[in-house]
Amino acid sequence: MIELTLEQRQAVSKQGETPPRAIDPDTDTTYVLISEAVYARLKALLIEEQNSQFLDDMYLPTMEVFGKEGWDDPAMDIYNDLDPRRQA
Repeated sequence: MIELTLEQRQAVSKQGETPPRAIDPDTDTTYVLISEAVYARLKALLIEEQNSQFLDDMYLPTMEVFGKEGWDDPAMDIYNDLDPRRQA
């Protein structure tokens, strides 16, 4: 766990409802700092979404429409690599 410095705590308190962002200068990666309570709510929503029968039922028809619109073009395969569900 990372402990915030006084300067960082002050920056967080000044943000109000907008979550502060932190940048790792070595990787140029931006992180969004949210409270543990907000994280728990988001996580619950995502888990609920993953288990949704509606989403399961809509997957194949949606993929058919996407295919007709050109999403099955091999040039679009690069976007599969960006799918976080496929990350190891």
